[in-house]
Amino acid sequence: MTTPVLFVLTVLIWGTTWIAIAAQVGEVPVMVSIFYRFTLAGLLMLAGLVALGRLRRPAVWRFVVVQALCLFCLNFVGLYSATSLVPSGLVSVIFSLASIFNAVNARIFFGDGISRQTVLAGALGVAGLACLFWPDIDIQAGASTLRGIGWAVIGTLFFSWGNMASRQNARLGVTPVIANAWGMGIGAICLLGLLTVTGQPLVLPHGGLYWTALVYLAVAGSVLGFTAYLMLVGRIGSAKAGYATVLFPIVALTASTMFEGYEWSIMSVLGVVLAALGNVVMFLRR
Repeated sequence: MTTPVLFVLTVLIWGTTWIAIAAQVGEVPVMVSIFYRFTLAGLLMLAGLVALGRLRRPAVWRFVVVQALCLFCLNFVGLYSATSLVPSGLVSVIFSLASIFNAVNARIFFGDGISRQTVLAGALGVAGLACLFWPDIDIQAGASTLRGIGWAVIGTLFFSWGNMASRQNARLGVTPVIANAWGMGIGAICLLGLLTVTGQPLVLPHGGLYWTALVYLAVAGSVLGFTAYLMLVGRIGSAKAGYATVLFPIVALTASTMFEGYEWSIMSVLGVVLAALGNVVMFLRR
């Protein structure tokens, strides 16, 4: 699969998962839904690899465990906790900093240089999302708001650290498919441990819509989305792959325009233009 196809696939899949996530809100606690998602995704990946005769045990487990904790557990706890405290638009803007976080972490852990091109593209992307979600960002500062921002930053940091762990796994010969299969299973076990510690019961939903959304999040959002994204990290680097986080909300708003009647303003159009310009800067050859 070519690199542009992987990038577009990642953006389209993760940009539409918000519809499925919204369908799960209410009846079941957030952490329980995340546990169901990665339990199903992990079982599907492990069973599929067994059926194909391609399941392998990683030669080195520690970075698979780190990837599991960062990408399939703690980052979702942070981001979902943030969404419960501040508007989702503000969370999207903070999460779009993943490309900058990835560049900094790649410098710290792998000695990569941080190019001005990456910084400029990331700044344009964040500015674009700030314009898109300005009504959500223009809120009164308070204790809950600061906690929400803190949770969003923590969730984004864990996401970025998970990218670094995936990159190290690739160096050690552990492919994204193998790392994801074991990692999602480990992540589900860790989520179950958190549920046990916090005393949250495993509530079973009754509506068919919830289960449909769960299947989409597990199969498309997790199995396909994470595999495509981490393959992208291996090919073009974590900083460039992380720029996809800027485009997720734009896809989500496009879907909202089609299905929910979202109305565009001058600021939102400006936001899309800035984000698109950042995309051009990020992938423009020198």
